[in-house]
Parts: sequence; C-alpha cells; structure tokens
Amino acid sequence: MKVVVIGAGVIGVTTAWYLRQAGCEVTVLERHATAAEETSFANAGQVSPGYAAPWAAPGVPLKALKWLATPHAPLHIQPDGSGFQLRWIAAMLANCVPEAYARNKGRMVALAEYSRDQLRTLRTSVDLHYQERSLGTLQLLRTEAQMAAARRDAAILADLGVPHEVLDMDELETVEPALEPVAHKLVGGLRLPNDETGDCHLFTRRLEQLAREAGVEFRYLVEVTRLGKRNGRIDFVELDDGEALHPDVVVLACGSFSRHLALPLGLSLPVYPVKGYSLTIPLTNPDAAPRSTVLDETYKVALTRFDDRLRVGGMAELMGYDHSLDPRRVETLKMVASDLFPLAGDVEAGKPWSGLRPMTPDGTPLVCGTGIGNLYLNTGHGTLGWTMACGSAKVLTDLILGRAPEVDASGLALTRYGRRAQNADHVTDEAAVA
Repeated sequence: MKVVVIGAGVIGVTTAWYLRQAGCEVTVLERHATAAEETSFANAGQVSPGYAAPWAAPGVPLKALKWLATPHAPLHIQPDGSGFQLRWIAAMLANCVPEAYARNKGRMVALAEYSRDQLRTLRTSVDLHYQERSLGTLQLLRTEAQMAAARRDAAILADLGVPHEVLDMDELETVEPALEPVAHKLVGGLRLPNDETGDCHLFTRRLEQLAREAGVEFRYLVEVTRLGKRNGRIDFVELDDGEALHPDVVVLACGSFSRHLALPLGLSLPVYPVKGYSLTIPLTNPDAAPRSTVLDETYKVALTRFDDRLRVGGMAELMGYDHSLDPRRVETLKMVASDLFPLAGDVEAGKPWSGLRPMTPDGTPLVCGTGIGNLYLNTGHGTLGWTMACGSAKVLTDLILGRAPEVDASGLALTRYGRRAQNADHVTDEAAVA
C-alpha cells in the first residue's frame, strides 16, 4: 500500500514510522527544509497523559473574560476576520459544561496514556534518546481555590485510574528541591508521577532518520497545492512544481494547515491555529532548576528541564495564522521563570519562539478516516501533540490497515462534529483559509 503523509512534524513523522513498520510504502511531503520546523520545534517538552484535559472546561468562560483584561494573562483573542474563528469559539464554549468536560477528558487521557506506553516501547526497541526524563510532572498551586480545583481533578483522575498525588508544601520541596526559596508563594501541588519529558524536536529529527533508514521517503521544500478527488476518493496529490502523485492513501498531518487542503474537498475541519510561545533558557545553575516539568496553574505556563536548558512554554492566542512574536507574551514567560526559579539560568539570554497549535473545540484530536474513502486525518492535538503522537500514529495505522485499534477510536472521529464538518459548501469567508 502506497501512503502519502502530508506534514513532517512529530505527528507526521510518527505516522510515517508506524505505517512503515506495518509494511506500507510511505512518502512524507513537507514544505520546510527539515522535519519538526513548526509546532514541534520548541514546544513545552511534556509527555503528560495525566494532564491531558480539554481547555474547554467548566469555569473557563468566566476566567477568559477576566484574563482578557489582566496583565500576563494566558489568553488573548484578536478577531481574524473569519466566521470560522467565531464558530470555533462558540463550539468551544458549548463544551465548557461538566458532562462534555468529563467525556472529552476521558477520551484524551485514554489516548495519551496509550501513547506514552507506545513511546516507551519505541524508545526501547530502537534505542532512541532525546534528553528524556521520567520524573513526572507537577502542577503548582498558588491559591486555596486552585487547590480545591486540583482535588476535584484528582477525583476524576482516580475514576480514570491515573496515578496521582496531592502534595502539601513540604512534599513539593521533596519532589522539586529548587522550589524551596519560593515556598511562601505556593500552597501545594498535584503531581502525576508517570508523566515524562523530553525534547520533541530532537525526538522527531532522530525518528525521521530512523524512518528514512527503514525505507520512508521524505521530500522537503515541496508544497501540496491540491488534492484531486474522483469517485469519492483522492485520485492525486498535486505539488507546487506540477508533479502529481497517485497514492493509495493520503494522511493529512500538517497541523492547522490540514484545514486548508480539506476545505476544497467539502470537509470543514474544526481545527483552529492557537498560537503558543516558548522561551529556551541556558542553565547556569542546574541545581536551582526543576528536575522535571512544573506547571504554574495561575499563568498556565510549563517549565521543563532538559539537560542544560530550561524550556518555558505557554500562552494561547486566537488570531489566525500569525507567527509573530509579541514581546508581552515573552515577558510573561520570563516573569514566571524568574519568579519560580530565579537562580537557574540567564533569562535574558533565552531564545523566544512561537508556534501554531492545531486545536479542536473539544480538545480531542481527529485521528480518523473521512467521508472520502482513502483520506485520513491525524491532526487537532492542540497542546498535546507530543504527548499523543505515538498513540495517534499507531491508532491511525490500525484504521488504515483495517485493524481494530487497541484503544477506543470512536471518539476521535470527525463524525462527532456532525454534517457541518463534512460539508464545507457553507464556507465563504476567505479569511478561513488565508
């Protein structure tokens, strides 16, 4: 079976790997010069199944209103001129109810835990290393209200069978000794001991090399201009140089840009580009840095330890396909790093970055077939692409080959969004595809 995978980020590369391991002839198409040059380049570095949860949660609408007028707020919305942005926000708000939150979180945790297990198996089978650590993740709580919310989350985690620990201040310092100087700013934490960390960019580049050695063809600096459809199937993949490929199967794994290629086919994918930021700080005092990942619940910022760097990531901007760096967001990341780990590294020497996270309104990715017979989706992972990559790739490989996935994939299908997602005739605003 000949498969074309569009996109060479962590989702596309893992998809190519698992398809090749299953015996498929795989070609990956990427418009950049190398793998992992967009959303996978400098993300927060977490493999965090325990924190897999939709942004659409009870209480978020009220918080969002407060954030819009708060300095260092984790959310910023700027109209992009498209009806799609408004529809996406409305759909997200509709998911901010307890029933939807519990359903979506259950789907996400199941896929994320399966993915972590697949990652561990992969890492062992091919001796793959990427500055990985298996020391868990720790959510830092600054207020009693946050502690109460963490206890509610802990109850959900218990129902899902996810190991967790609610910690007081003394226990926090045992897990992360570098927090001792700032203990007075915190009230406790929620720890997920089975979560992991690592450099996603390094992982993707090294897996790309292994996939290439296994027979996957990677074609860079090529852009897909059109998917041609005939008799309910993709008949050809047209490239910007006029070449046409004729694969048996096509996989859209190009993040937020998957929507652009799907729209002319009558598919309105509910995937919006939510911009996030990161700052990579060189460590000058490793003992004053976290040992793993800590999450500042107040500012929605994650701080992840690599070997000799601290990756600080977070923020959410809804403003279309805009890659620009807003100095105010970078200052927030600097502020959080300096506030929690003031002696760890040279914050001013940190390298800022922004990337577009492909996010669905309910937080759950699209790992599925479509109404078009040989077109499949692997996108919409939001902030959890690295966490869910291996599991999503394995699930999609099983679906393509007609095998039953090892986890329930029904909640990952495009059909959960109804007929509107599978009929794009109503889309007329050019901003939606700009």
